[in-house]
Amino acid sequence: MTNNKRKPPMGGGHGPGMAPVEKAKDFKGTTKVLLKIYLSKYKIGLIIVLVFAIGSTIFSIVGPKILGNATTEIYTGIISKISGGSGINFSNIGKILLTLVILYIISAIFSFIQGFAMTNIAQKLTYKLRNDLAKKINKLPMNYFDKKTNGEVLSIITNDIDTLSTNLNQSITQIITSVCTLVGILYMMFSMNITMTLISLLILPISAFAVKNVVSKSQKYFIKQQEYLGHVNGNVEETFGGYNIVKVFNGEEKAIKEFKKSNDELYVSSWKSQFLSGLIHPIMNFIGNIGYVAIALLGGYLSIQGKITVGNIQSFIQYNKQFTQPINQIAQVSSMIQAMIAAAERIFEFLGEKEETKNVTDNTNINTLKGNVKFENVHFGYTPEKIVINDFNADIKEGQKIAIVGPTGAGKTTIVKLLMRFYDLSSGRILIDGHDIKNFDRGEIRKLFGMVLQDTWLFNGTIKDNIRYSKLDATDSEVIEAAKAAKVHHFIKTLPNSYNMEINEETSNISQGQKQLLTIARVILANPKILILDEATSSIDTRTEIQIQEAMDELMKGRTSFIIAHRLSTIKNADLILVMNNGDIVEQGTHEELLNKNGFYASLYNSQFEEVEE
Repeated sequence: MTNNKRKPPMGGGHGPGMAPVEKAKDFKGTTKVLLKIYLSKYKIGLIIVLVFAIGSTIFSIVGPKILGNATTEIYTGIISKISGGSGINFSNIGKILLTLVILYIISAIFSFIQGFAMTNIAQKLTYKLRNDLAKKINKLPMNYFDKKTNGEVLSIITNDIDTLSTNLNQSITQIITSVCTLVGILYMMFSMNITMTLISLLILPISAFAVKNVVSKSQKYFIKQQEYLGHVNGNVEETFGGYNIVKVFNGEEKAIKEFKKSNDELYVSSWKSQFLSGLIHPIMNFIGNIGYVAIALLGGYLSIQGKITVGNIQSFIQYNKQFTQPINQIAQVSSMIQAMIAAAERIFEFLGEKEETKNVTDNTNINTLKGNVKFENVHFGYTPEKIVINDFNADIKEGQKIAIVGPTGAGKTTIVKLLMRFYDLSSGRILIDGHDIKNFDRGEIRKLFGMVLQDTWLFNGTIKDNIRYSKLDATDSEVIEAAKAAKVHHFIKTLPNSYNMEINEETSNISQGQKQLLTIARVILANPKILILDEATSSIDTRTEIQIQEAMDELMKGRTSFIIAHRLSTIKNADLILVMNNGDIVEQGTHEELLNKNGFYASLYNSQFEEVEE
């Protein structure tokens, strides 16, 4: 699962566009969906963001010009004093500075309002998307998860949602303020002096040329850095994930050598990429400083000629210093937008996945069904090219105990999955009491079943809550009765806090056998019409297996039961044994009948018996 996570670039200090940016396959189409379907609901909020962002920027831009007026006032006052005049007019300067303070306060208020509005929009959108994703997951067919790993699905729900939320919050505001700042500064600079403005603009292509050369050289090292970072992470995960094996086979030296090799490669590529990216700012500062010198010299010359005031020179230098900031911000925002749209694209693809069909035509009350199951000419394949079940037929009566046996890959578990409508048939029918299961709601049909699997599933919570998972409104006394029936009550009473003991996140504070008994208690509490036991005792010790068998024998009385068994000795008392091979029922009958046939089942049984004897 770790390998499926999208890791951020390692290290910092590099300029915009240095690290590789993930791009969307359909940038235009995804942007259209994001704007029209999702962001269109927040039009008023976006208008508020736009207005207040522009307002905040305008008030901020005007500041240096007003400050320049104060400088001009001081300069004029000093010259006047030297010439025998009245000197500096502190009253005017006070008014100018007060105006400046008011403007900055208004700008800060506007900035706060637009930030609040944008955060509100981003979080509401995130909330809606998470809700949509949670609903979508429960509507997806099981075959979707056959194609996608848990890591990929988790990455969409966590990483992609966070990327979309964070980048949306930052990028929209940033791009508005950056564009407004750029336009505003250009206007102010041109209004002061055209020649000085042209010199400032000349600096841009020179800086861009220098940065482009650095980026072209460092880009390949950033790519290598990401590649080797993946190698290091994979090496660490593999080593510590199988730490016991490494220790058992004395593989420490080999593990250290492999890690050192990957780490050395990562060190070289990281050093080169970080060093080269670190050159950007010094280069830009050097070129910028040359520009300042040129502007200062030209400004001094023009001031002597009376074509520009001292205050305007100061304001112009401030504007010139600020001029590159919105350009850098726009470059950063473009990377953020690309990452945001790429994340949105994966989210929308997930939300657009085909859902389980709902064609409920049978409104029969599930509680009235008794558990007669019939398979008629059932064909099924996980893919059209590979058919797993071929022309499966079986007629099972209410209350019968049915064992399904066969070699690995014979299709035993698939039959159960089809019965519970985890997958739809390629052809044929499955009937319960004469009703085709495809005409029922999936959620309703699954209320008939109780399932105990080889791999137990318990969650972080109390033992009581884990048992109650199958019937959330069950009372404490019902939970205890279920535990007693599952032969696990005595064990629970020996635990600290008894039924209120917390099972840890890894479920490592109870044994495998105890976990299985708890899952059986959960099934008993559900009181299903049909039971499914899929290798339920395969990983259990003999003593616990006897306990489980006793509990299940009691539970299966009067219920249709399907038992998928590997150890054939556990299904001797089954009413009917279905022997499967390559998706077909090759034999069926009782244990004794099948042994007497001396066919496929007999060979399977005898081979296990021989293994035990050995």
